[in-house]
Amino acid sequence: MRLSRRRLERVGVLLAALWLAGCASAPPGAINDPFERTNRAIFSFNNTFNEYVTLPIAWVYVYKFPAPVRKGINNALANLEGPVTFANDLLQGQVSRAGETLLRFTLNSTVGLAGTWDFAAENGWPRHVSDFGQTLAVYGVGCGPFLVLPLIGPSTPRDTLGAGVDLLADPLFYFPSDWPLWAHAVAAVGVHSMAPFEKHARNIFFRNQLGGQSVDPYGTMRSVYRQQREQEIQGGRGPVVPELPE
Repeated sequence: MRLSRRRLERVGVLLAALWLAGCASAPPGAINDPFERTNRAIFSFNNTFNEYVTLPIAWVYVYKFPAPVRKGINNALANLEGPVTFANDLLQGQVSRAGETLLRFTLNSTVGLAGTWDFAAENGWPRHVSDFGQTLAVYGVGCGPFLVLPLIGPSTPRDTLGAGVDLLADPLFYFPSDWPLWAHAVAAVGVHSMAPFEKHARNIFFRNQLGGQSVDPYGTMRSVYRQQREQEIQGGRGPVVPELPE
């Protein structure tokens, strides 16, 4: 696939802008939500979208798909994230974890039937989270102001930049080579949006319950997101959320 110079320049400008935004960090304990009014409006839109679109899809997925089918799909898609996780493990200087990621990807892609069976996790090598947003945090880049993105949800400039770099570093973004740039982007984003869908479905139900019990659902969401993200950055393991019904 050939990328035009103009397209590369646009991508570079966007990433540079996000990088500069991501370098800004608030003092410890500060809310750091200067765009709260806009964030709340987007949060409200996302809640409406989730209520009428995402929640019904998640409900069908959870209650109509057999648990083994859900697990197989989730495992296979999550396995495709192995190369990006491996690269970020190395960038973070986590050599042993990089080796674990490579071992997981190899075992699950072969013995695990193209990743549909998480053979590695069942034998003592659980999956961990490693992305470029975490890598930036390791090198001291501040998270920047809190953001709520349309449909995507809570984020920060650092993690938005990180997601863009992960996308460009993903081998899925470049195959097959004769696809146009937009098709590669849609395919890669689609795979990595679906990969954590089982966890996402659990989070939707969890946050829906949490929001119904909160005086300020937005403030609760912001706090929960930050705690979950900090846990991922510090430990590389996904946040603990309620299990879906079998």
